Amino acid sequence: MILITLSGTLLLSQLLVAVKFCSRLLKFALLCLLIAVPVQAQTTRITDQAILQKGQQLYLQNCAGCHGQQAQGLTRDWKQPDSDGKYPAPPLNGTAHTWHHSAKGLVSTIQNGTIGIGGNMPAWKGKLSKKDSLIIVIWLSSLWPEEVFEIWMERNKPE
Repeated sequence: MILITLSGTLLLSQLLVAVKFCSRLLKFALLCLLIAVPVQAQTTRITDQAILQKGQQLYLQNCAGCHGQQAQGLTRDWKQPDSDGKYPAPPLNGTAHTWHHSAKGLVSTIQNGTIGIGGNMPAWKGKLSKKDSLIIVIWLSSLWPEEVFEIWMERNKPE
């Protein structure tokens, strides 16, 4: 609520409080929309530092052991199967094929893993919520070169 002085002018301090409140409310509303609406509806990079830091933290705790600290992958030849016939964890930093998949598909892969389809990745459904998985995807997409991000967005724009 914005208060008006008796003379009808808005006090500067009240205006600053209102602007800060609206800014926080808008950030919260955007995050709620990302979680509530189909994930493909995102059209621009998310640059909110709190979201990106949370995504990086979740990634480092849960994904870096297989995909590397900066999502660079742990092997140069991730396209070649290893001795058990399975492929190693690919880079997720925009240099491999992660961006070929929609955000919704990436969240599903995090949640369900790839063991059911012959891969090595465990399901994280019991440990990470869909919201946490989406926040990881948002952080990963922040690592991608602009051209890769734009192609990803074009491929996944709402119909």
